[in-house]
Amino acid sequence: MKSDTIGRPMEILLVEDSLTSARLTIAALKRSEVEHRLTWLSNGDEAAEFVTRQGKYKQAPKPDLILLDLALPGLDGEGILSLVRGADELRDVPVVVLTGSEKKIRPCTMDVEGYLTKPIDIEQFLKLVAELKRFWKNDMILPATAAQV
Repeated sequence: MKSDTIGRPMEILLVEDSLTSARLTIAALKRSEVEHRLTWLSNGDEAAEFVTRQGKYKQAPKPDLILLDLALPGLDGEGILSLVRGADELRDVPVVVLTGSEKKIRPCTMDVEGYLTKPIDIEQFLKLVAELKRFWKNDMILPATAAQV
């Protein structure tokens, strides 16, 4: 990890049931130079417990960014999105939908800040991080390249 950054790592919640897609996303995040801590969950029910800090996730950190697949076992991505947008303490957390299709999801229709097509492209991810920086306080870690954009 880069030593010339300040603040704290970004808390990223990745909700993705495909092992292959999760591995590619995690690899893209590692190469992005975004200082982060990542939690990967592959089940919508566990993701719901995580964001609401229930059960075994009682001590879970509040995510700074949620990368969300829509097709999940258990509660689907739209259910998780409804849960996040309905909770006062989570409403402002940026949610980015991960999609395997070229069909673009309209962020305004889904109440999300954006989408990323799987497999995750590093340049596309960094551009999105730069666009989303308005959501994060000054103590948030951003890559040097994104902070200058």
